[in-house]
Amino acid sequence: HIATSLPLPSERDHLRPRIDLIVFMIDIKSKYSLKNVEASLAYVDASFFLGKVCFLVTGVGRLNSCSVETNAICKLGEAYCSPVIFCELELEGIRVATAQRLLRILQICAGHIPGVSALSFVSLMRNSDDD
Repeated sequence: HIATSLPLPSERDHLRPRIDLIVFMIDIKSKYSLKNVEASLAYVDASFFLGKVCFLVTGVGRLNSCSVETNAICKLGEAYCSPVIFCELELEGIRVATAQRLLRILQICAGHIPGVSALSFVSLMRNSDDD
């Protein structure tokens, strides 16, 4: 399911499936994109930040036309203890690899990979220099 912002409308709550992973997409060419994500973060339950949220940053192939600093996005990932994935969706190979990576993360978050929890996965994705 895709939403342009949070909170989700409550009138269809009873029909909504369980949410296993939230992917916040940030277009590096749009300051509005980052502001929208920052505003939406307030509506996410704190328990989701234990491995069930990631930030997907698109448009990184054109860094010369950036409106958002990558450092600001990395700080957002650090503040919410959530991984940041940088990609260029216009290149098919990278798009496919990114989709496969997100699918694997979703499988882990949904509990379909034995022995790996969302919390243990996010701790593996952290930089070793964070320790």
